[in-house]
Amino acid sequence: MPRTRGIGKNEGAGADEYAASGSFSVMGILNVTPDSFSDPGEFFDPEKAVSHAIHMLDEGAEIIDVGGESTRPGSDPVSPDEELRRVVPVIHEILSERPDATISIDAYRAATAEAALEAGATIINDVTAMRGDERMAPLMAEAKVPAVLMHMKGEPKTMQNDPKYEDVVREVRDFLSERAEAAISAGVSPEDIILDPGIGFGKTLSHNLLLLKNLEDTVDIGFPVLIGASRKGFIGKLTSEDDIGGRVFGTVATSVLAYERGATLFRVHDVRANKDALEVAAALRRV
Repeated sequence: MPRTRGIGKNEGAGADEYAASGSFSVMGILNVTPDSFSDPGEFFDPEKAVSHAIHMLDEGAEIIDVGGESTRPGSDPVSPDEELRRVVPVIHEILSERPDATISIDAYRAATAEAALEAGATIINDVTAMRGDERMAPLMAEAKVPAVLMHMKGEPKTMQNDPKYEDVVREVRDFLSERAEAAISAGVSPEDIILDPGIGFGKTLSHNLLLLKNLEDTVDIGFPVLIGASRKGFIGKLTSEDDIGGRVFGTVATSVLAYERGATLFRVHDVRANKDALEVAAALRRV
C-alpha cells in the first residue's frame, strides 16, 4: 500500500469523522517551466527547482507537485520528450535529498506520469481528469496511487475565452461525479480518487466565487477535495493586486474558506502562509 494511499482522508474514517479531525494536507507547487503564470522561469533550472522543493518541504508541505508543462491561460503544450526532460531529473534529485518526500506529478500524458512514478512520484495530478490520454485511466488503476481528477472547460490555450455555464456548480459537480465513476469503472480504487473543481480553469470571477461558496456540493460527492486557487487572476481582480506574488493574502483566504467548506488538500505557492492559517482553522474546528 503506497504511503499516500487515502491522502486527504483518514483510513477507515467516514467523511464526517475526517472533517471533525481537522486534518488537511498542503501541496507545494513546483513549476519546472519557463512560462507558468506565477513564477515564469524562476524554477526552470533543475538546481533551483530542487532547492525550492526542499524549501517548501521545510515550510511544511506534505506533497510537492512537479509540473513540466504550463497550463496557464493561453499556454501552448510542450513535446512529450521535453516534458520528461524537465520533470524526471528533478523528481530523482528531490528524492535523493529527501527520500521520504511525497511527490505528485502534474501531467495529463500517461507516458509522463508513468516515468514520474518510476522516478519515485506517488500521486498523479491530471488536469484533464483522464480525458487527455486514453492510457491514463489504465495507468492509474495499475499503479494504485492517489489520483487527482480536475474539471477544466476547454483547454489551456482557449479556456478563458468567454467560458459559459448554465449552472456552474451543478455542471462541475456532475462532471466530477462522472469522472470519478469512470475512474472506478477503469479499476481505480475509490480510496485513491481526489477531486478538484478547477478554480481558474475555464471560469470567470463569478464562476470561481460560486464554486468556492458552494464547495459542499463537490465535497458531497464523497471524495477528498483539492483546491488550487493560489495567486490566480480572480484574486487579483478582487484585491486589485496586479503583482502575482502579492496575492498571498487572498490565497490564504480562499484556503481557509475552502477548508471550512470541506476541502482537505490545498495546492499553493506560498506554503508557510497557507499552512499557518490552516493550522489555526483546524485548531478551532477541534475545540
